[in-house]
Amino acid sequence: MFGAPHPVTASASRLLPLPRRPLDAAGASGQVRRWYENELGWPTVPGDPLRLAVGVRYDVLDVPAEAGHAALRRLAPCSPVALHGDRMLLLVAVGGAEELPGLLEWLDWGSLPLDLGAIGEGGVMEAPSRPVPREEGDAPLRGAPLPPGRPGRAGSQGAAVWLRPPEPGCEVEASLPTLSALGGGGNAPDLVRLVNTVATQCHRVRLRRAGAQPPALPAQGR
Repeated sequence: MFGAPHPVTASASRLLPLPRRPLDAAGASGQVRRWYENELGWPTVPGDPLRLAVGVRYDVLDVPAEAGHAALRRLAPCSPVALHGDRMLLLVAVGGAEELPGLLEWLDWGSLPLDLGAIGEGGVMEAPSRPVPREEGDAPLRGAPLPPGRPGRAGSQGAAVWLRPPEPGCEVEASLPTLSALGGGGNAPDLVRLVNTVATQCHRVRLRRAGAQPPALPAQGR
């Protein structure tokens, strides 16, 4: 006769693998995603790298960083601004991307090849995952949680970083440049003045870069 089956002991249960937490939820990217979605209320796009859905809470002007720095004075102090390599991403009110071509025409910039773009409804932008490391004497920046590893300089390795990070608990829409601010008494910056400033600086950058190029060699006679 076979003996009675041995009862399963507690030690045997330890041989079973424990359920694993999803990597995204446990890692730095999940922490940053929760910061955007829960603290800021900004929708994100599934997948890695983490991207933000544009056209819901804001649109984006994509300009050369050199031109964008000159336009910062046209923004409210709490208006979020990001750097992505040699590009600056200026957040503007929803609908700003759609208005950009008409504004450039109205401001007499439409016929010039400006290095100026926009992202609107249905677009995405890479989610900046950390503020720009501050220099000595600068006020500390508050932003998304830092990912593991040593923080780099602004735009290093092509990653997007916050120059002016968004503030949790603040309604971002109230600080963004909008057409409705033109001639109004509100606190929102004027999108027309911002676009004109950025376009002017983009034109100056283009002329400066063209002037820095070596002159063309004369054609060799046959």
